[in-house]
Amino acid sequence: MESRFSIPHNLQEERNLHLKENILVSDDGKTPKSKRRKHFPCEVGFLESVDGLVEPKSYMNFTWFSLEYVDHEEKTFKTDLFEPRFGGHQTLEEREKTFYVKNQTLHCGFVKGPPGYPSTGFDLNEKDKAYMFTCKVVVSSCIFGSSDFLRRPTSRLISHYSKDNVCFVMFLDDQTLSKLSLEGNSPDDRGYIGLWKIVIVKNLPYEDMRRTGKVPKFLSHRLFPNSRYSIWLDSKMRLNSDPMLIIEYFLWRRKAEYAISNHYDRHCVWEEVLQNKRLNKYNHTAIDEQFHFYQSDGLTKFDTSNPNNLLPSHVPEGSFIVRAHTPMSNLFSCLWFNEVDRFTSRDQLSFAYTYLKFRRTNPERPFHLYMFKDCERRALVKLFRHRAVPSPPDTA
Repeated sequence: MESRFSIPHNLQEERNLHLKENILVSDDGKTPKSKRRKHFPCEVGFLESVDGLVEPKSYMNFTWFSLEYVDHEEKTFKTDLFEPRFGGHQTLEEREKTFYVKNQTLHCGFVKGPPGYPSTGFDLNEKDKAYMFTCKVVVSSCIFGSSDFLRRPTSRLISHYSKDNVCFVMFLDDQTLSKLSLEGNSPDDRGYIGLWKIVIVKNLPYEDMRRTGKVPKFLSHRLFPNSRYSIWLDSKMRLNSDPMLIIEYFLWRRKAEYAISNHYDRHCVWEEVLQNKRLNKYNHTAIDEQFHFYQSDGLTKFDTSNPNNLLPSHVPEGSFIVRAHTPMSNLFSCLWFNEVDRFTSRDQLSFAYTYLKFRRTNPERPFHLYMFKDCERRALVKLFRHRAVPSPPDTA
């Protein structure tokens, strides 16, 4: 039986709370309160409970092919300048070939160097890897560089079924764990803080913490190789909804294999580029190089009046992603990650290009991506500001 309600249940009460706590703010954090735009949650038609919830038999009728991943790279240079990279050394020719849906082996992070070279990063202990190997459904997040407080999922809003069958994994580095411990958030004897299973990442692969955060965000199918579904949420959010109801609503009911919300304010990459530069989110030259490359390969402005748009927006909000780990979904995630690895870490700049090129390259192989309303995202989570930590803008 389906029940249409807003999550949280009392929408007006939640709106008032958001206004009172001033949680929903502009990206720059500097806009005067009187001029900040207010964004509210809206109704989400979840099922009443998870009781009797079963994956539809016809759901997995997607495109199937074999994906394998580059595990290591040999030294190809005659000089000693070769440096192993977590994302590998993918050539532009190799990159172009990966966009085609076919049996293939491609770069997708976790690339090791030749024997004798140091690890390229994102090192996990064997016990954590063994645990992650058992996960079939995953909710994950990360905090690196002490950039956020720990937000525990709201336990009373999550079913016993999901608590027993869903892995809730929070990736941290040692610096963040130490900071959280000083604030009274230490893992228990089993390695949990609330519902979060704490997984410590050693040897972060990038100096840029934002780029490092894209590893668990995009590569859940690599980290949890036996998982069928995953939900990613940014660390500025507290999950207020049951994971299995989220999967049923955004994937099973929509017959989608990937779901992400549109941006609350911007719809065109041109606008996103200007905003990133205006707020000095990243090195301007690096942004220009990426943007010009995309334009030269067919990226055009988003036309709001075009009824044939493949998506309602070319800019995702990006902080909440629901995925089925199908070959198409996994390939798209690898392609998007590789753009972040090659260009800037601002993934909203590369989403539309990656998606449109993927669709254009494979006209007979549909990728079932569902872009839902940002207000629905806000109904599933409670939003907070990031921890106020002074940091310089990203650099190339």
